[in-house]
Amino acid sequence: MYEIFIDTHFAGAHHLRDYPGECEKPHGHNWKVKVTVRALELDQCGMGIDFKLLKKIVKEVIDKLDHHDLNTLPYFQEKNPSSEYIAEFLYAEVASRLKSDNHSIYSVMVKETDTQGLYYYGPEGK
Repeated sequence: MYEIFIDTHFAGAHHLRDYPGECEKPHGHNWKVKVTVRALELDQCGMGIDFKLLKKIVKEVIDKLDHHDLNTLPYFQEKNPSSEYIAEFLYAEVASRLKSDNHSIYSVMVKETDTQGLYYYGPEGK
């Protein structure tokens, strides 16, 4: 088993509806993101997944969030744009773009700051 990851980031604004504190007010973050894919075997070039392909897929998804007010996006109309739901969104969007029997998304890490964040392992991670 191989775990292949890329680190990326995006900037965005949000506010947490019904939050009892400062985060209910509009504010922004420079979120850091790590997307990890697991591969069972290596391809003929000796790769689990080409970094170039993984970066392209993740960029397509990150571009949906970057420099937006997350509260205005369809996915976050009913859900607060918390780091947890952002990770869930990223996981689902990347998973839907990975087309291979050999590799699949394993986890998404989202950090609001250098010192706090979370990992999301998807619905199978229960």
